[in-house]
Amino acid sequence: MKFTGSQQYVATQDLMLAVNAAITLQRPLLVKGEPGTGKTMLAEEVAQALKLPLLQWHVKSTTKAQQGLYEYDAVSRLRDSQLADLDGGERVKDIHNYIVKGVLWQAFTAEEPVALLIDEIDKADIEFPNDLLRELDRMEFYCYETRELIRAKHRPLVFITSNNEKELPDAFLRRCFFHYIKFPDADTMKQIVDVHFPGLKKELLTAAMKTFYDVRNLPGLKKKPSTSELLDWLKLLLAEDIPLETLQTSDNKVVVPPLVGALLKNEQDVTLFEKLVFMNQRGR
Repeated sequence: MKFTGSQQYVATQDLMLAVNAAITLQRPLLVKGEPGTGKTMLAEEVAQALKLPLLQWHVKSTTKAQQGLYEYDAVSRLRDSQLADLDGGERVKDIHNYIVKGVLWQAFTAEEPVALLIDEIDKADIEFPNDLLRELDRMEFYCYETRELIRAKHRPLVFITSNNEKELPDAFLRRCFFHYIKFPDADTMKQIVDVHFPGLKKELLTAAMKTFYDVRNLPGLKKKPSTSELLDWLKLLLAEDIPLETLQTSDNKVVVPPLVGALLKNEQDVTLFEKLVFMNQRGR
């Protein structure tokens, strides 16, 4: 099993090496990078390329590690026990009816190998990664309610993404293979755009790319626009049939691009960019 890229995802050579290293080592692949650089999409594309079903666990600030294993629905069992006279209480007798299987349980007991995505792990409590150490390392856990050991039939291919919102514990990092997705350079970005917008006119692409990097490279920007935001912006430019002349000037001065709200997401950054444009216009 080896990942060699896909038609829908532009994977750099070092990224493909990282995926295959994680497969060889049978370790989770921890992927970090700016939001919008394709971390989640990587898991989806690798799973599709390797013909593996993908189970996804999108972590929130309230997510607990136990939810990835299983949850015991004691409330439903209590309610059913109070209604036991109606059906003889057969459902209540079997505690398995009240075990809600999490994504790790599903991945461990799948009949065929699967890929597992634990998305944005840094959103959860700081103890969240530590609470999964044993399960991800030994590929097993114990269900106390049913008194059974849940052991992986096949080791899943695990992807873990992080936006670097908080540091992850050293013990957790030791068990992962790490890769940081760098922001794409201009040539790689053109390949990415070509995948999503094949046949885009060269002149429009050149002007849009220049404007995008002008915005992104603005000093002091609070939130730099990402790859996904560039793709959204291009989609809008095409949908609204924005003329090429609005993206560039004859002397290559910086201008406020149309539909800039797809690239800049807060008022401070918009003000900062408008100030730059004003200074450029005065300097003509």
